[in-house]
Amino acid sequence: MSPPAYAVAGAVAPTVAEHLRLHRAALPPQDRILPPFELLPEARHIEALVDVAFWASVRREEGYIPKISLAFLRPTPEIRPLVFAQALPLDPAALTRLAAAVERPGIHLGVWPDGETLIVWGTTHMIPPFCFVVEVVGPGVLVLKHRPRHESRKFVNVAVLEGDRIKIIDEHASAIADCPALLTSMLGFDIRSLTDDALNVQVQLALSMRRHGRGGILLLVPAGSDEWRESIVQPMRYAVQPPFCELSQLLRRHATMPPHDWQEAIDRAVESLAGLTAVDGATVLTNRYDLLVFGAKIGRRNGNGPVEQIVVTEPIFGAQAERMHPGELGGTRHLAAAQFVHDQRDAVALVVSQDGQFTIFAWSPGEGAVHAHRVETLLL
Repeated sequence: MSPPAYAVAGAVAPTVAEHLRLHRAALPPQDRILPPFELLPEARHIEALVDVAFWASVRREEGYIPKISLAFLRPTPEIRPLVFAQALPLDPAALTRLAAAVERPGIHLGVWPDGETLIVWGTTHMIPPFCFVVEVVGPGVLVLKHRPRHESRKFVNVAVLEGDRIKIIDEHASAIADCPALLTSMLGFDIRSLTDDALNVQVQLALSMRRHGRGGILLLVPAGSDEWRESIVQPMRYAVQPPFCELSQLLRRHATMPPHDWQEAIDRAVESLAGLTAVDGATVLTNRYDLLVFGAKIGRRNGNGPVEQIVVTEPIFGAQAERMHPGELGGTRHLAAAQFVHDQRDAVALVVSQDGQFTIFAWSPGEGAVHAHRVETLLL
C-alpha cells in the first residue's frame, strides 16, 4: 500500500518552485553558465520528491536511517552518470533498500520524468549549477536546496522541513543592519560573497566544526591587536608562538597554485583548525586566519559588567527578533561567547553545540547589543 500523502510536501512545493523560477529569471542573459530551463522542477515534481523522501526517512533498513540525496536532473555525459540498466520506481521502499549504497557524502540519486512518472535512473557525483536537490538528513528532516551557478562547495538551502514544520530560508536576512559577512556567505544568494575565498573558508570552518560533533567556540579577532587577551584567562595553556599561518598563507597563494592542489591544501588546513575547537575552551584566530591559541578560557574583561541581554534572530521567514539573556539561548559556551563579543566588539564568535545548533555572535551598533544569529538551518 502507498503511504498517505505528506501534507507538508504539497504546502511547500509551490513556494520552492517559484523561488527557483525567480532566481533563474533574474540571471543576466550573458551569464556564461546559464542553466537550462529544463532543470527547473515544476511544483508537482517537487511535491513528489519531498513526499517520497519524507516517507523513506521514517523507514529503517536493517536498523539504519536511510540518508539519501535526490537530484532532479537527467543523465547527460557531462555529469558522468552511473545509469541503472533498469530504472527504479520513485517510492520509499526502493529508496530505503538502496540507501546503504548511496549514503556517503557527494552521491546523489538522479530523478527525471519518464512520461508522467518520475523514475530513479542512477547516481552521479556531479551536480550542475542550479540543480534542485532534496536531501534526507534525519528521520522526518529534509533539506531542499540547489547548487549555485558559480563555483561553490556549498549548496544554497531553500527550505528545511522538520516533520510538520516548514522553515523557508529568508534570503534577505543579510540585509539587516550590521549583518556579519559570514551570514551573507552562508545564505549563498550573494555572488560576491560566495566567490570570496576568505568567506568560503569561514563557511568551511563552520561546517567542519559542526561535523566533529563535540561542540566548540571559534573567535575571530582583529589582526595586529592584542586587546582580545584582556578577555582570556591567563596563562593560556595552548598558546601558539609564533602564530600558525598556514591557512592565511594558502589564501594568498590561490592564484599561484593549481586549483585542485590549492583546494586540497585548504581542506586539510580547515579540518586541522576546526579539530582544535573540539578541545574544551575557545580557539582564537585573527581575521586573516592566523592561529593564536586554542583551549582558551574566556573571562570577563576588567571593568566590564556581565552581558545581560542579547538579540537573537534566525534567517527564516516568519521568525521574529527576540531579546533574551544569553543563558536562555544555550549553555556555558553561548554565555562565554556572548560575553567575549560584548567586551571585544570588533570580534566575531562562532559557537556550535553538540546537538548541531550553530550561532554567530557579533556586536550590533544599531541594536546596542550582542546579536546572535542562529544559522544551523543554513549548514544542514
